[in-house]
Amino acid sequence: MIRFIAKRLGSGVVVLFVVSALTFFLLYMSSGSIARNILGDQATAEQVALKEQELGLDQPLVVRYFAWVGDALTGNLGASWFTSEPVANSLASRIPVTMTMVFTAMILIAICAALIGVAAAVKRGWVDRAVQVGAIIGDSVPGFVIGVILVTVLAIQLGLFPATSTISPDSGADAWVYSMSLPVIALLINGVTGGAQQIRSAVIKQLERDYVRTLRSRGIGEREILFKHVLRSSAPAGLTVLSLQLIGMLGGVVIIEQIFALPGMGPLAVTATTQTDLPVVMGVVMYTVVVVIVVNLLVDILNGWLNPKVRVS
Repeated sequence: MIRFIAKRLGSGVVVLFVVSALTFFLLYMSSGSIARNILGDQATAEQVALKEQELGLDQPLVVRYFAWVGDALTGNLGASWFTSEPVANSLASRIPVTMTMVFTAMILIAICAALIGVAAAVKRGWVDRAVQVGAIIGDSVPGFVIGVILVTVLAIQLGLFPATSTISPDSGADAWVYSMSLPVIALLINGVTGGAQQIRSAVIKQLERDYVRTLRSRGIGEREILFKHVLRSSAPAGLTVLSLQLIGMLGGVVIIEQIFALPGMGPLAVTATTQTDLPVVMGVVMYTVVVVIVVNLLVDILNGWLNPKVRVS
């Protein structure tokens, strides 16, 4: 198991290095005259040259990349070109908002999708048909549309929740839960419908396997077969689906945070991209990649623990 985890960690480090290099070179090669973008069209050539020297843009691109890597390994991701605020500080103030929302949604999705998916696979009949219809509706309605509907109906018309969620994480548990409810629900609906459909399919597939028939022929009860054998065998498929949903959610959360005016990573990424604030953009990209690598690593470890064949492969 240790060798299996070490291999996955090594793969994660390689992915992080490759993504950082590709992102850095693509961003800096496609941004035109960064110094002129910062200073504006009225800046003279001398002012532009001085700004490039100040930002280190007069150095070869390869030299700048390895300088950035060296600083990043020490926790220094540079500073914003527009606010001079350290990128690490900007990320630290916004990560709790985004991650609280995403992981709360993921925990609720895992619980609800597992319960609904297993019920549909075991009960079949109208429960199964309702889950499949719900999956079609959930997949066809984008999360940001659900967010707009929630704001219009529950916040503006009924006044049950705040239309915008601008409070900070240290505002108290009640205020925080009250403010984050609608963004989490907006993320939750798509995830539950899609996850329940995938878990349902995985459980049905296991229930039709020969080993289940053998267990039944030995007189073992349906409940024991389900909880002791079928769910354990179905878990890798469910974990994979949830990890893919989390990765997709990290992209969709940018729009959700804009709709609800949440001070998370989404507005920071949008502002930095429109301003060509490349140190901040690199910081946001690296944060996202690290989260994806850690989630995939945890899923691989869980799958390896549940199914020893995964460790061998």
